[in-house]
Amino acid sequence: MTTPDQNHAFAFLSAANFLKAPSLSEAPESRFAVAGVAWDGCVTNRPGARFGPSAIRRASHMLCDGVHPYFDVSPLGQLCDAGDLSLPNTSLEGMRHALMPLADRLISQHHMLWLGGDHSITLPLLRAYKRIFGRPLALVHFDAHCDTWTDHFGEPSGHGTWTYEAIQEGLVIPEATIQIGIRSSGLREAREYVNTVGGRVFTARQLRGCHSEDQLAVVVNEIKRRVASTNSPAVYLSFDIDALDPAFAPGTGTPEPGGLTSAQAMTLLELMADLPFVGMDMVEVAPAYDHAELTSNAAATLAWTYLCGQAKKPA
Repeated sequence: MTTPDQNHAFAFLSAANFLKAPSLSEAPESRFAVAGVAWDGCVTNRPGARFGPSAIRRASHMLCDGVHPYFDVSPLGQLCDAGDLSLPNTSLEGMRHALMPLADRLISQHHMLWLGGDHSITLPLLRAYKRIFGRPLALVHFDAHCDTWTDHFGEPSGHGTWTYEAIQEGLVIPEATIQIGIRSSGLREAREYVNTVGGRVFTARQLRGCHSEDQLAVVVNEIKRRVASTNSPAVYLSFDIDALDPAFAPGTGTPEPGGLTSAQAMTLLELMADLPFVGMDMVEVAPAYDHAELTSNAAATLAWTYLCGQAKKPA
């Protein structure tokens, strides 16, 4: 089995830093850190999310000297970049086995932003977070897909099963699991699974026409109510870029028409910033299918907005 210190120096691993922040070795005491998980071995349609971390970092360089217009802060000065993690590239279990100890170290020292990669990376990250925090987390999950299938086209685990697995393993609190933007085709049992176990699904159809802060506050207030009612656990944010409509994010492996606008997503992230978040991942950016860098720019801006919202809080 691969050890966490084994060197997997693949050519696609990113060298540029998010927001041009210093590297982890240069600023090891930083409050926030970014790490890339350049894995796309579980995609079911178009591959290429392994190149997501580098594209998101590159797009973020337009934000590097900017103060957020809503939060009026920048995470720079509190941020470092750990680079892309050195992981196996052909085995899902090998990748997860190697990722978890690396994640443990980073989570125990920093508030993390993870850049994927396909969505199968979230399950081992949640395992690490539960181990570090000692209890299940609340989960806010932006996605076009429910990711609650019980198998992955005949395979037991992948980027379409991780939410089901996380609930089954007790990594997240069912009643504090909220999905936003769901709209893909699928069996009713899978689409409704989170609702069935006590969570809440806000479909993309339910959010059509909801653009103002007051309209979207209904979603955020429900999330905050559920977090408070489950004894205010730590909250994890998982953002699949295909939650956005392909008009705003064409560069992804499984695009689904009828999704959120980038403005809707931005407003939701701004309104929920005061939740007790402990980490975020941004996944499924596949730049080979992008147009005019729309997807990587949206992903970088949404991740930056999350970090600014957290940087606004006292350390």
